[in-house]
Amino acid sequence: MERLDDFITLTAGNTSLVLACGIGSRPSILYWGSRLKNTDPALLQLMNTRQSAQGGTDTVVSASLLNETGSGLPGLSGFSAHRDGRSWASLFKVVSVEQPSESEVVITCDDEVTDVRAIHLIGFNPDSNLMTCQTKIINRGDDALSIDWCAAASLPLNPKASRLFGFTGRWSDEFHIEEVEPFMGSYVRENKSGRTSHDSFPALLACGTETIEQSGPSFGFHLGWSGNHRVRVDRLSDGRAFVQLGEYFYPGEMQLAPGDMYTSPVLYAGFTTRGLSALSRKFHYHLRHFVMDGRINEKPRPIHYNTWEAVYFDHDLGHLKKLADAAAHVGAERFILDDGWFGGRRDDKTGLGDWWPSLDQYPEGLGPLVDHVRQLGMEFGIWFEPEMVNPDSELYRAHPDWILQADGVEQVPFRNQYVLDLTRKEVTDYLFEHINKILSDHDITYVKWDMNRDINHPGSRGRPAVYKQTRVLYDLIDRLRQEHPAVEIESCSSGGARADYGVLRYTDRIWTSDSNDALDRQRIQRGASHFFPLEVMGAHVGPETCHITGRRLTMKLRVATAFFGHMGMELNLLEEVPQDIEVLKKGLELHKKHRALLHGGDFHRLDTPQHVNAIGVVASNMDEGLFSWCNMTGHRETLPGRIFFTGLAQDYKYRVRIIWPAPVVSTTSPSIIEAADLIDGGCVIPGEALMRVGMQVPLMKPETCLIYHLEKV
Repeated sequence: MERLDDFITLTAGNTSLVLACGIGSRPSILYWGSRLKNTDPALLQLMNTRQSAQGGTDTVVSASLLNETGSGLPGLSGFSAHRDGRSWASLFKVVSVEQPSESEVVITCDDEVTDVRAIHLIGFNPDSNLMTCQTKIINRGDDALSIDWCAAASLPLNPKASRLFGFTGRWSDEFHIEEVEPFMGSYVRENKSGRTSHDSFPALLACGTETIEQSGPSFGFHLGWSGNHRVRVDRLSDGRAFVQLGEYFYPGEMQLAPGDMYTSPVLYAGFTTRGLSALSRKFHYHLRHFVMDGRINEKPRPIHYNTWEAVYFDHDLGHLKKLADAAAHVGAERFILDDGWFGGRRDDKTGLGDWWPSLDQYPEGLGPLVDHVRQLGMEFGIWFEPEMVNPDSELYRAHPDWILQADGVEQVPFRNQYVLDLTRKEVTDYLFEHINKILSDHDITYVKWDMNRDINHPGSRGRPAVYKQTRVLYDLIDRLRQEHPAVEIESCSSGGARADYGVLRYTDRIWTSDSNDALDRQRIQRGASHFFPLEVMGAHVGPETCHITGRRLTMKLRVATAFFGHMGMELNLLEEVPQDIEVLKKGLELHKKHRALLHGGDFHRLDTPQHVNAIGVVASNMDEGLFSWCNMTGHRETLPGRIFFTGLAQDYKYRVRIIWPAPVVSTTSPSIIEAADLIDGGCVIPGEALMRVGMQVPLMKPETCLIYHLEKV
């Protein structure tokens, strides 16, 4: 950190952030990018000089950390508020600058006309080199202040970042990356689902025209928030561009009484000159070490067996015990009882909210099943959907007023369920009491926390309430974790619909997608990997025929896909053929052998042809690596190309072997497999050759995945 009169420079690793924040001025970012060592901030301000243009304002309208309404800057303001239609043109000027540490700054700004205070919290983590931004708004006036929009920050987009990528998708096909063609105007994604959403993950990537996975300038932005949000990029006619991410408010949702304060979610922003994979590694490191609480860091992530696709709602104790036996036999370490164990739950139309074991299906309670699983040496996990209630339930019949709704508006039908109003204390007390009892009465170490519908009309006592609902949800999960610190919690939400750095402050895993189709998962997991490391991404081996896509895929491909994640199973083991059971068993053994590397190493995505997905993980000391090459479809060329490994030490020599599938057989032979002895002894090759020359990939059929193991000799 450097303070020169009216400027502050924060530096972390190879990144610099230069702020102009003189008392009485509007705070702004002069520079964010590669580290500056010899440039005076005042010179930067001079170099940023702009002039008025014909047909425009007579003076230049400068940018600020919020581009608030009163500035008159074109494009969406980063802050918009009013007092019953008055005091709407906020214009913030710096009144104080504090530096709690060498890597963070707190800039306090006031608008004396509208009586609003804005506090900007900006930090650079010296280990991850990631920037965090938040804005606090304080109502200093005598009347209520209605906030329509408040970005965590309004960040100028580097002119070199000409390519823009957003995230889209749908249920069972999440984390699509969508390149946005160059434009003048606004790119806007608004999410009003009441959760992170399947279709609008709150993130952006921006990079240069020459950027690839392994090189080039790259910028990343993610809003750590599990409620409604807005992601926006404005490219102005004067050439400037700004990025804003923040919470989306319904009309009248965010009202501050005199003296009250609103705090935005955290915006995480990263920069590197080393490509998109290096950018992801910054986000992964920050999530691992500075967002998640580290309770389970010393414990290997157990192999899961989840009952959903094996039994659905057909719960029979004898059958479940047989499934547990089969799961233990193939190597599962945790058995998770999914939906259907409680109340009158026989289908998706009944029982939600009645969180006690069904006496029809479990006459002696859950104890006999839990004990059986524990005796097999596995942990026991259980499914809840606490935020929901079925109209056909004891809870709803007793408390029909406990749901979110808009007065006079019909509920939107959605999975035969309503959303409980968590902002009512009596609701969260009810949920805590019943979930706490289940966890206290049984040896349960894992909760799959689901949320299977959008919140279409999130009203509480006549007012919109997504902000409060989300905050109270965090508090409820945290309350349960304080009571049961050893219990791990998965944020499921129909797979991928509540996956963000906000919920991962309180949970330990995300369910990446409801689709266990291995080919879909190859792409979904690659998209998610831009911000999430492998160990938090639930990845399961599904049945031969996926119940969502209807596609039939081999056990070898299904195992290879789930291998690169928090691995588990979600299939009926009692119906699998013996040959596939043996393949699965070997795959789980191999995952356990390499789990520490997969869940603690440095992640890489490889630049490949469109028909291939290739990723890798390399140990931090570069002694070892695992790489996956998946032929999603066939290729136009006669033979496949080369795999160019990455992240290795140039002067190390590595023994290279193909460890999955075993045995691996090329479509024609002899091939590189035989020539380099890639099955048995392996081939010793210098790191520089593996990265610069690459290795020929054997000719394989479509829907085939190879896993390479590299070990320093």
